[in-house]
Amino acid sequence: MSHATIEHLIDGRWVPGDGAEFASTSPARPEIAVAAGRLASSSQVAEAIAAADAARAGWAETPMAERATVLRRAADILRGNAAEWGAELAQEEGKTLAEGIGEVNRAAAVLDFQAGESDRDAGEIFHSPRRGERIEVVRKPVGVVSLITPFNFPIAIPAWKAAPALIHGNTVVWKPAQTVPLLAMRLAGALHDAGLPPGVLNLVASSSADASTMLVDPRIRAVTFTGSTKVGRTIAATCAAAGIPVQAEMGGKNPAVVLADADIPHAASQVIAGAFNSTGQKCTATSRVAVVRSVAEEFLAELVAGATARVTGDPLADGTSMGPMIDSVPRDDALAAVRAGVDRGAEILCGGNIPEVPGCAGGHFMEPTIVRVDSPEDALWRDELFAPVLAVLVVEDAAEAFRTSDLGEYGLTAAVFTDSLAATFDAIDDLEVGILHVNSESAGADPHVPFGGAGASGLGPKEQGRAARDFFTRTTTIYLGRGPR
Repeated sequence: MSHATIEHLIDGRWVPGDGAEFASTSPARPEIAVAAGRLASSSQVAEAIAAADAARAGWAETPMAERATVLRRAADILRGNAAEWGAELAQEEGKTLAEGIGEVNRAAAVLDFQAGESDRDAGEIFHSPRRGERIEVVRKPVGVVSLITPFNFPIAIPAWKAAPALIHGNTVVWKPAQTVPLLAMRLAGALHDAGLPPGVLNLVASSSADASTMLVDPRIRAVTFTGSTKVGRTIAATCAAAGIPVQAEMGGKNPAVVLADADIPHAASQVIAGAFNSTGQKCTATSRVAVVRSVAEEFLAELVAGATARVTGDPLADGTSMGPMIDSVPRDDALAAVRAGVDRGAEILCGGNIPEVPGCAGGHFMEPTIVRVDSPEDALWRDELFAPVLAVLVVEDAAEAFRTSDLGEYGLTAAVFTDSLAATFDAIDDLEVGILHVNSESAGADPHVPFGGAGASGLGPKEQGRAARDFFTRTTTIYLGRGPR
């Protein structure tokens, strides 16, 4: 089977890398290379930064309406290729075909929403306490922005970083995850083909060492990152020493709370979707659920039945509910964590094994796994696994459910299942999260609303929606006096 050739977009030109050879392989069939080539070298990263800096003034001076036209054209290109690129995404990253196509279309929706900034307000006007004066606040681009993006949403997350950066007049140097370079090329190519001027967006698939200048080069004015909390904090510390602001969307250990008045079949179906869609490899995945004892038996029966009914298999095959994990190492780490939990007294309710998938021998598969724990101090209740593993804790009442669900350092998202308005208010008040779902799964984020978490889940301004302006622009407050009359 032929594979795509990996190239890098630097100053408007597609060029091969000068670094080490690498390939992205199918997590369902690891013997198959989806794309192969050479990494960008440190000198090529430097070229990309120089190109972004050289293009900075011209792009900032381009009317926002013209920038918006480029984003809308790119969105049309994405939609026109959604079926093909969605299949490539499923093959390269491992999510199902339906999820892959949906993600490409979501990236297009993000581009369209941010393009709409050209039709929205551009600043603010304030009253002055002095005669003959008014006060204006205008927004300006920050300059060259570094984008560092993860494997799990290889086109949607880059889109929700690149789109606001570009519409507000910034130029971009982008390092994607090495496991998903093909989808990065597709997004960069769509923007390039839509008419983005040379140097405005530069794509360099490089090693972390070679990309280190993207964090400290004085021409870089901001860094936006999505990934683990450990790496995000390291990046933030490095950039802080250089005086470069960071926006970091990091880990999560997202709870669902199922109260006595919940619609139990609905709650179970939503928790299953939140836990096992995208193979549990998303920061917003439901990874723990507190259920009150009075409905626990019914809920657990629904939950296990729904999980065991899901089909784990080839992500490109019809009927597959869940594809493989990105690699065998995190899969094996997750299985080891489950076994360690059992040794402590936890009970596996379903899953906990590597399934046999016809035609996908050696694939990085793991069964949807539900584990009942006895204590909120258990590591399975507190530690992020980024895998299709759901910890369940039976609690006595709503107060205990909220208390145990708020334990730990993460605070990205949560889901609460109840018909009680009072309980909903308690959830809003008691759960320290950036996103709260009531009667829906913990995962999911719309392009027009802010996205981000608290605690170890996020640093800096929120992403998406109009909130994205706060990171990708700086403000100037202008005192306009008319002078003597």
